[in-house]
Amino acid sequence: SVCLPRLRTKLEVDHAIRQTEDLVLVLRFGRDDDPGCLQLDDMLAKSAQALGNMAVICTVDVDEVPIYTDYFEVTLVPSCIFFFNAQHMKVDYGSPDHTKFVGCFRSRQDLINLVECVFRSAMRGSVMVRSPIAPQDVPKYTLLYQDF
Repeated sequence: SVCLPRLRTKLEVDHAIRQTEDLVLVLRFGRDDDPGCLQLDDMLAKSAQALGNMAVICTVDVDEVPIYTDYFEVTLVPSCIFFFNAQHMKVDYGSPDHTKFVGCFRSRQDLINLVECVFRSAMRGSVMVRSPIAPQDVPKYTLLYQDF
C-alpha cells in the first residue's frame, strides 16, 4: 500500500469521510502484513488512476483505528467500505452483509465496475446499490453471529 494514502487515526478517517465530495471514498480495512490485503492493495493501487475521476482510495489498519473496525464490524480482512458525500453506501452482493465487500476482487475489472456502479448510483441519490459483480465472483464467508 505504498501508493495508497493511509489513514492512521479516527480523526483522519472522519476527515476523509466528511471532506471527500462528489467522489466515492473507498476505505480498505486490513493489515499491512496480511497476504490478502497486500494482494488487494496492489489491485487498488493499479486501479487508482483509472478511477481517479470517480474515487479516492485509502487504507485503514484495523488495529490503528479500532473504533471504526468495531463500528463497521470488520471481522475479516481485507474489507472495503464505500462512502459518497459522507454517506455510507450499501451494496447488495447477494450476501447477508450489504455494508462492505469482504475479501479480494477476482479482477481489477470487477473492482472498477463496482466503484463505477456505486458512483453512478450515488450521483442519482441512491444509497443502496446492486453489485455488478457476478455472484460466483463474490467471495463467500460464513457469518457467525454471537451474543456477547
